[in-house]
Amino acid sequence: MVLRDRGVLSRRLGNKNGTAVAERPPSGLRPLPTPETSIAVAPPPEKELVADRPRVSLSREAIELKHRIHDRLLRELDPSRLSADLEPDEARRAVEDAVALLISQEGTNVSRADELIIMREVADEIIGYGPIEPLLNDDSVTEVMINSADRVFYEKAGTVHLSERTFRDDDHVLRLIDKIVSPLGRRIDESSPMVDARLPDGSRVNAIIPPLAIHGPSVTIRKFSKKPYTDQDLIRFGTLSPGMVEMLRACVASRLNILVSGGTGTGKTTFLNVLSSYINNGERIVSIEDPAELQLHQDNWVSLETRPANIEGRGLVHQRDLVRNALRMRPDRIIVGECRAGEAFDMLQAMNTGHDGSLTTVHANTPRDALSRIENMVLMANLDLPVKAIRDQVSSAINVVVQLQRLMDGTRRVTHLTEIVGMEGDVITMHDIFMFEQRGVDSEGKIIGDIQPSGIRPVFADRLERHGYYLPPEIFRTGYGAI
Repeated sequence: MVLRDRGVLSRRLGNKNGTAVAERPPSGLRPLPTPETSIAVAPPPEKELVADRPRVSLSREAIELKHRIHDRLLRELDPSRLSADLEPDEARRAVEDAVALLISQEGTNVSRADELIIMREVADEIIGYGPIEPLLNDDSVTEVMINSADRVFYEKAGTVHLSERTFRDDDHVLRLIDKIVSPLGRRIDESSPMVDARLPDGSRVNAIIPPLAIHGPSVTIRKFSKKPYTDQDLIRFGTLSPGMVEMLRACVASRLNILVSGGTGTGKTTFLNVLSSYINNGERIVSIEDPAELQLHQDNWVSLETRPANIEGRGLVHQRDLVRNALRMRPDRIIVGECRAGEAFDMLQAMNTGHDGSLTTVHANTPRDALSRIENMVLMANLDLPVKAIRDQVSSAINVVVQLQRLMDGTRRVTHLTEIVGMEGDVITMHDIFMFEQRGVDSEGKIIGDIQPSGIRPVFADRLERHGYYLPPEIFRTGYGAI
């Protein structure tokens, strides 16, 4: 291909040589809602779902033309400079104009419809993230999974779908991975074939390449919601009931230490974000994450993130290092995005030494399993503590365990709200205060059920009342109904 007006292209887009781009309770207490006093939830806005649109196939001639133009632009342009010098919409229009110019110079007979598709898809490659750009722009898609160049999946409404969007080959996927990790100063190659990163919008990325990935480079992107989910959204999704929202709001405001437990993809980070929103704006919050995902709106918030080792194997910063440092930062509350190892001990120490109201999450399938996981993590700190001493620490530090579960229909629900009561001998005692009861499955395969009280009034109810939150005794009675 001969580019007859290379100057026009350079003036529009800038190039790799650096050309600039031009263009009823006791008085004073607040009642919790009963089944008759529910919270109004606004219906979700209607929006076109990009992932549901069938992809229009290009002719073979148009595909070859698209590849030629894309390869030429990759050689001539510096996408990072282009993105820095122009607003995203302007950069996209400039690339699309340049593609239209190159198409006209090719002299091929492609239809106008194919020309528009080529312009859009080449712009996706240069400005965005190639074939998966429409999936990333679709707010209804929560996860994108590239198993191989020709197998791309996405999750929507809790269900995984096979996408029609594919990559040219393994090198195409590798270019995408490099585009994601290079700006972060990270690398991926045969000597270091796995990497964690995040997109500019905060979406979490994991990539793994051959020889570890047998069928070619694999990428998993957990999308970061541009607008964080609120408790109203969780009520609408069926994750929570209005009464449960007010109960948890009272627990956070009363500075109970809360552990959010759940399996992979159950929505722990989303739930932690909602709980964090109940913290008073006047409190100083320090969060520790790997990677950073929380979206807090309080004014006095410091976000800390772990760091991997550099190429020389130096500079590694663990979560435990950050938790220790956070204790020197005068925090009112500490939030650990997920306890995975020895930092669990430092987190328990913080909870037991004046940092009430701290929050964290853990991977576990039941509240009892969650405490066992915390116990095992403390043992990973190599402190040679007896098991009973560790359990004493756990029982005195953690007040409430919220268990999340992803059900068979893909919905995410709170299945248990459990109170940690104390120790009986060598065993941590705990009471389920509310539990999810499944009543069946409807004709569309959706789970039918709701949160029901267990009949036990929590010990922390008195603490909530001291902070001004009144819990009507009847809401804890068996048979009272869904809260």
